[in-house]
Amino acid sequence: MSRSGSHLQGSSSRSPRGAGSYVRVLALLIALVVVVAAVFVGVQLDRGLPKASASVVFHGPLTAAGTPPVLPVPDRGETDVAVEGIGTLAAVNANREVPLASLTKLVTALVVLAHHPLGIGEQGPEITVPASIGSAYPSEYAAGDSVIDVATGERLSELQCLEAMLIPSADNVADLLADWTAGSESAFVAEMNAEAASLGLHHTHFADPAGLSYATVGSAADMVRLGKVVMANPLLSLIVAMPQVDLPLNGVVYNFDYALGRDGIVGIKTGSTVDGGGDFLWVARRKVDGQEMTVIGAVLGQYGTKTLSELLVALHAGERLSSAAFSDLHSVTLLRPGRTLVRVTTPWGPSTRGVTTRGVTTIGFSGERVNASVHLEGAAGTGSLKAPLHAGEQLAAIEVDLPSGAVTVPATAVGAIRGPSTSWRLERGL
Repeated sequence: MSRSGSHLQGSSSRSPRGAGSYVRVLALLIALVVVVAAVFVGVQLDRGLPKASASVVFHGPLTAAGTPPVLPVPDRGETDVAVEGIGTLAAVNANREVPLASLTKLVTALVVLAHHPLGIGEQGPEITVPASIGSAYPSEYAAGDSVIDVATGERLSELQCLEAMLIPSADNVADLLADWTAGSESAFVAEMNAEAASLGLHHTHFADPAGLSYATVGSAADMVRLGKVVMANPLLSLIVAMPQVDLPLNGVVYNFDYALGRDGIVGIKTGSTVDGGGDFLWVARRKVDGQEMTVIGAVLGQYGTKTLSELLVALHAGERLSSAAFSDLHSVTLLRPGRTLVRVTTPWGPSTRGVTTRGVTTIGFSGERVNASVHLEGAAGTGSLKAPLHAGEQLAAIEVDLPSGAVTVPATAVGAIRGPSTSWRLERGL
């Protein structure tokens, strides 16, 4: 009995020591877990915050609603029609090189004025008609050439010569101006070709100052470019708009541009040859939705009918094209407010859009296409953004490349994006 009791007494004395060890181990484990958890939470919360990603979702061009216009282009010949500040509306064989006839005299005038500048209201120096030109007038007139009456020894001012060459389209005065300016026709023609090259008239070449030579050629597109240069010259734009002029030995002579004053046409030059057909380079101005617009066009190589001469066919074609161009011009919307340009996404879920703050409306035509490019701005320019992102914050800008000048419209965030929640930050990477 005593051994049994002794045995029981020993067992009870060892039990408290075992329980204490268990408690200590458990406490250590709990402490370790707490420490690990604390470290994990600290590390997770201390990690750098993720960023929102901004990307462009719009790429140009912009296109106006509707179907592009179809202008009444002549069935034959060469045509180019453009609207200043917008661009080309119609082009058929626009770069084909054909005889220019009297359109040549526009470059003749530019070269003369480069040597002898003349302001509005000035007459300029006097030019004496040499015998070579004065004596040739009767035979030239009898042959049906486009000439005015001149006499050997007659003195004409520079202004009178320019008016005679551009209004009744006097071939003999073009020759007179060439000799007076450069000393010889060949030297003057070389300067004409240099002038054409400087103006970017890549499909134009001159062989004479009047356009009588069929080797004097150009294209409709080049003539439109030339017309813009001529109309930018205050004196020449005034002369080509004159329906008539009073000249010595001739009295009142009339402009062959019979379309002047019709359909808004304010110039600039006609030309015709029997084999080359009729040519017409014109500029017309009208107001469209309160804004003055300019149409410039060229029709070359127009041939006569039983009832109309080559020149009249060209004039009528130009009038129809000009009228149609203005009819097709109207206010067009290229960009509307609220158009999505940028999308912002986040690794933690929320997203938003960057939309235009305003629209772009201009005078144009249905189906018009213009280049446009989107540029991310500010922090978005790096492709990423820090949260929070506020509603209305600018993310980007779109640059609309209108021919009249670039227009820039900002794009701002539609909604805000808050930073990631604590739970997301703790759970990421698990």
